[in-house]
Amino acid sequence: MMRRAVFAALCAFCCAALADAPQRLVTVGGAVSEIVHALGAAQRIVATDTTSIWPPSLLALPKVGYQRTLAAEGVLSMRPTHLIATADAGPPVTLTQLRGAGVQVIQLDEGHRAAQVSEAIRKVAAALSLEDAGRELAQRFDADWAAAQADVRALPGRPRALFILDHGGSNPMVAGDDTAAAAMLGYAGADNVMSGRFRGYRPLTLEAALLAAPDVIVTTDEAIAAAGGRAAFLARSGLSALPAARAGKLVSLDSLRMLGFGPRLPGAVRALAQQLHAR
Repeated sequence: MMRRAVFAALCAFCCAALADAPQRLVTVGGAVSEIVHALGAAQRIVATDTTSIWPPSLLALPKVGYQRTLAAEGVLSMRPTHLIATADAGPPVTLTQLRGAGVQVIQLDEGHRAAQVSEAIRKVAAALSLEDAGRELAQRFDADWAAAQADVRALPGRPRALFILDHGGSNPMVAGDDTAAAAMLGYAGADNVMSGRFRGYRPLTLEAALLAAPDVIVTTDEAIAAAGGRAAFLARSGLSALPAARAGKLVSLDSLRMLGFGPRLPGAVRALAQQLHAR
């Protein structure tokens, strides 16, 4: 009963406060927060979710939790005018409650195509009445993306790569089709050794990794750091026996940069491609 009363009070307060208020943004999703920052509107952000870790200035802002488990009370306590979020943000009941409280909820289409990043930039810019800045940013992104893909096409060969997603739990996962990791490998000029076998992520098995025989192993900087270094990561994942591991063919990037599909995507593709094709 008390929780309902608090929520009702927050709703009433927000509806009244939002009528003529300057924009106060809660951004949910690392790429979403990056887009707002790239548009020059970071000063409007009053809170973010836990995946919004770049640029570092965002770390000082209040957090409203993980993007898929948002609570209306926590978001409303930030007195937002807008919630800008990924398509995965939720749960749906929370978004409904926020809309009922007068918050403008904008969700961006999710996917692993560069064109969707450009579309997201324009959509966020329109919501913030920054159409000119959005058009310029999208045009720069598109030009940089075209140049990055030209750089990748100039690289020799297509290494066969195995992507490991490891959050430090008991079961490292490998990336199959229809994943951000698989898309990044392709954009960076590599072939995913698990392509055609399954969709999404599945637990890593040493037998499958040995049969796949990758030329290179790919993971995130965070996974290597959590394991205690490169050797510890390979030992923990059970991959030390792979020829790629023995040859030192382990490459990584920051997880948000590599898998976030935000404005930094062209640079991330270049950085990953350089590592993948290094001799």
